[in-house]
Amino acid sequence: MKNITVIGSGTMGNGIAHCFAQNGYSVSLMDVNENSLKKALETIENNLNRQLTKGTVTEEIKSLTLRNINTFTSLKDAVIDADLIVEAASENTTIKMEIFKNLDLLCPSKTILASNTSSISLTKIASATHRPEKVIGMHFMNPVPLMKLVEVIKAYQSSNDTTNTIIELSKKIGKTPVLVNDYPGFVANRILMPMINEAIYTLFEGESGVEEIDSIMKLGMAHPMGPLQLADFIGLDVCLSILKVLHDGFGNPKYAPCPLLVNMVNANKLGLKSKEGFYQYIAGSKELIVSNSFKN
Repeated sequence: MKNITVIGSGTMGNGIAHCFAQNGYSVSLMDVNENSLKKALETIENNLNRQLTKGTVTEEIKSLTLRNINTFTSLKDAVIDADLIVEAASENTTIKMEIFKNLDLLCPSKTILASNTSSISLTKIASATHRPEKVIGMHFMNPVPLMKLVEVIKAYQSSNDTTNTIIELSKKIGKTPVLVNDYPGFVANRILMPMINEAIYTLFEGESGVEEIDSIMKLGMAHPMGPLQLADFIGLDVCLSILKVLHDGFGNPKYAPCPLLVNMVNANKLGLKSKEGFYQYIAGSKELIVSNSFKN
């Protein structure tokens, strides 16, 4: 494999493109929005500059990484020579099914189709194609350039050849692949999201405050980030979407999203991406400031 296409240039998409390009792969980064692509390239360059400052990359690697990335707004042009496509679009079943249906029509027969979905069934996504044996999940963690894990999700139809290829490819870009089967939330979010939801319930029911909840988990459980700050970092809309998948998939009330989370998403308080969630995020400030909604 040498030609990788990444669909979607948001936080996950640009991080995935960065990792492949830094490891010598030719990357086509596709998004329907030209401004989003420009922002993605700026983000990748800024992240490379941080790596350069820390001494984890050289100026030569930085230049090579940027040269390895080409941007496209046309899906057809972006996928014409792809050996692997990694879809990193919105966490929405309808959107992903439509993308995979189109990819199946546009891509060479050799192309493996992977999704970075954090919760949606790969078996269902694969059913939108005529090559279900070549469909698989590659769930990267955020921030992608730093986090080692790739949760490799084997759909019911994924072939052993496809699975082994993706496991080996993940290793070649410096990641640690962990194979899981295709059930709601897979492993990472089936465990993580109920913890975040319970933290939100703890706040909602008045048992403790934002800083206190996060401090207990950081100081008592050695978590690098408290669950409420982590929810902000992931995006409260994404957390809600995953919890709905878990709730619908298992039919268990323990996965029901907290009403506070639902209200915050409806109010567009989405965390870091909207500059306010459980905390407020001020440009240029590293200080964590509790949102006015939760101050005593």
